[in-house]
Amino acid sequence: MRRIAIVGAGQAGLQLALGLRTLAPDDYEVLVVSARRPAEIRAGRVQSTQQMFEPALALERALGLGLWDAVAPRITGAELVTADPPGTRALTVTGTLRAPAQSVDLRLKTARWLELFEERGGRVEYRSLTAGELPALAAAQDLTLVATGRGPLGELFGRDKRHSPYDGPRRTLAVVYLHGVAPQPRLPGHLRLIATPGAGELFLIPGLTLSGPCDMLLWEAVPGGPLDRWHQLATPEAVLARSLELMRHHAPWEYERCAGAEPTDAGASLVGAVTPVVRHPVAEVAPGSHVLGLADAVVLNDPLAGQGCNTAAHCADHTLRRILDRGERPFDRAWQQQTFAGWWEERARHSTAFTNLLLDGAPEHMRQTLRAAAGHPEIAHRYVNGFADPADYREWLLEPERAAAYLAAVTGRPPGP
Repeated sequence: MRRIAIVGAGQAGLQLALGLRTLAPDDYEVLVVSARRPAEIRAGRVQSTQQMFEPALALERALGLGLWDAVAPRITGAELVTADPPGTRALTVTGTLRAPAQSVDLRLKTARWLELFEERGGRVEYRSLTAGELPALAAAQDLTLVATGRGPLGELFGRDKRHSPYDGPRRTLAVVYLHGVAPQPRLPGHLRLIATPGAGELFLIPGLTLSGPCDMLLWEAVPGGPLDRWHQLATPEAVLARSLELMRHHAPWEYERCAGAEPTDAGASLVGAVTPVVRHPVAEVAPGSHVLGLADAVVLNDPLAGQGCNTAAHCADHTLRRILDRGERPFDRAWQQQTFAGWWEERARHSTAFTNLLLDGAPEHMRQTLRAAAGHPEIAHRYVNGFADPADYREWLLEPERAAAYLAAVTGRPPGP
C-alpha cells in the first residue's frame, strides 16, 4: 500500500484525499494534516465566496461529495451591471448558466469533508505543520503534496516570474454573509455584479451557510480608490454598515434590498487582500526529496473571476487521475512537474489569464464585447458561461483580433464604440 500525505484541508486537498479513499481504498494509505478540527472550522471566520460551476460540481458528485445539492440555493445565471457614473446603470448584461452553480460556505463544506474522510478510513493529524517538519513527513511517504499556500509552506515554492506580473494586491477584499436580503423577483437565483470603473466591483451571491440559505457580499476595491474603505473593520456588523454606506452611493438598487439584512453569525466577515502569484510547482525539501504543490499553493488568483475553488477542484481531479495511472512507479520530480504542467495547460493558465485581464481593467476590445452582449443574448450567454470554462475565452475574447471576428460574425457588423 502506497503512502500519500496531503498538507492542507481545503477544497483541493480534501477532494484529492477523499478521491483516493473512494476509488482505491486498498491501494493508498492517505494522511491529511489539518491545522484545525471540524468544530474549529465551523466556529471560525468565513474564508471566501466560493461559487462553483457545474463542471467542478460534477467532479465532486462523481466522488459522492455533492452533499448540499438539495439545500444549496441554485445560482441560475448572472446579471452584470456597469455603473458609470457611480450609482447609475450604464450597461447591463444578463445571461443564464447552462447548469446551475452553487456556493457552499467552506466552513460547512470542509468541516464535513474532514469528518467524511475519517469515516472512509483516512487518517488526519490535527496540527500546524512547519516548513521545518516537512522533510521528515516527506521521508515517510511515497508522495507528499502541499495544498495550502499560507505562510512559510507556500514560500517553499519559488515565484515564477514568467506568470506573476504583480508584486502586490490589485484589490482590497471584504466579504460578509447576510440573512434578510430582500429577494429579487425579476431575476431570482442570479449572481449580481456591479462594476464601477476605476473603483472596483461588488458581488451579491446566493449561498448556503451554517444557518441556512444566505446572500454573500464580496467587495473588490481598487487600492486607494473610493471603495477601499475596509481597513480595521473587525466585525461583521462593521463590514455590513460600511457596505450599506457604499451601496447607497454606488449601487442604490442593491442598497434597498440589503437595508434590512443582518450578518449570519459572529464569523460572517473577512477583510484582506491577495497578491496573485504563480509559483514553481515542486519544492526540494531535502536532498533528493521533493513535494508537489496543489491549487492555491502554486497558482493563487484574485477571487474577482470566481475561479478559486473551481480551479482547485480541477487540480484535485487531474492529480487524482495522475496518481491512479502511476501504479507502482515512483512519484519522482519529473512526474510531479508533468502533473502540474497538465493541470496548468488544462485549466489554470486560462483561469489566470482571464482573472488578470479583469484585474487590469477590461481592455477596449472587451468593453466592446460587453456592449454588444447587452443587446445580443448569444454573446451574453457565451460570456457568462465562460466563467465555468475559462478556456473558451481564449477562442473569442482574450485577443482583440479574435474578439473582433466573433462580434462581426454574431452582429453582422464590425465592432465599434
